[in-house]
Amino acid sequence: MAGAACEAQARPSLTSISSGELRSLWTCDCELAVLPLAQLVRLQPGAFQLRGDQLLVSGPGKPAASRGGFNVFGDGFVRLDGQLYRLSSYVKRYVELTNYCDYKDYRETILSKPMLFFINVQTKQDTSKEKTYAFLVNTRHPKIRRQIEQGMDMVISSVIGESYRLQFDFQDVVKNFFPPGTEVINAENLSFVYEFKADALFDFFYWFGLSNSTVKVNGKVLNLSSTSPEKKETIKLFLEKMSEPFIRRSSFSDRKFSVTSRGSIDDVFNCNLSPRSSLTEPLLSELPFPSVLESEEIPNQLI
Repeated sequence: MAGAACEAQARPSLTSISSGELRSLWTCDCELAVLPLAQLVRLQPGAFQLRGDQLLVSGPGKPAASRGGFNVFGDGFVRLDGQLYRLSSYVKRYVELTNYCDYKDYRETILSKPMLFFINVQTKQDTSKEKTYAFLVNTRHPKIRRQIEQGMDMVISSVIGESYRLQFDFQDVVKNFFPPGTEVINAENLSFVYEFKADALFDFFYWFGLSNSTVKVNGKVLNLSSTSPEKKETIKLFLEKMSEPFIRRSSFSDRKFSVTSRGSIDDVFNCNLSPRSSLTEPLLSELPFPSVLESEEIPNQLI
């Protein structure tokens, strides 16, 4: 019993719309979230539309971008419950940056909207069937934003003008979300990488792979799967609130990164950014996986 208790404590906590934890539309209640992609498309028609063999995503050049949306990370295709679709707009999971302006634009882009990744899950008992989920990263939550910003800040401070490679990885937190007996078959899609190629004469550390870093982002996962019409409406409003447009109060070079940053982006590049202590994490109840689903959802909720 003691061993089982320790194992339960070590497992990342889960919160669900079914558990009643989502009492308001405040996005600070959500760090990370998972819901079926088909459900997300139905609940957010302004951001996603299925048209032929394409999944249309509101991109930077479309009017919907001014109303917010999601930064979809991918490689151009998504397999939705077994059928392959092309993505009309997405952020590449691997990007090369060569100058300061590119870095600033990239940093602003990935933090301006919630991130979205596609994952396909199947049971070990029946590998012929798979279900596609959307994994959401709330970049406005202080805990999540802090991990991304500090990862970018620290690698710049350590290389000091040299080339480097930085990866953000969500594989562990997603794999721990799903119960035993299920498998994330495209877990490698739960990451994104950027390389900064500096104009340095000798990049020994980069050449030998010594300037490669990985940030394993972690947080509490909110389960937004539900078959209840009333709860689906709540989820819809919550997603719309999360994806509202980011309001800039001044130019990017002058404003602070967020409430978790102490300096501007220029301070970071000039290695003048000092570390900041952790902020207090929001209180969310911890529940084992089976209890977060409604009784009628348990048999077919995942696969």
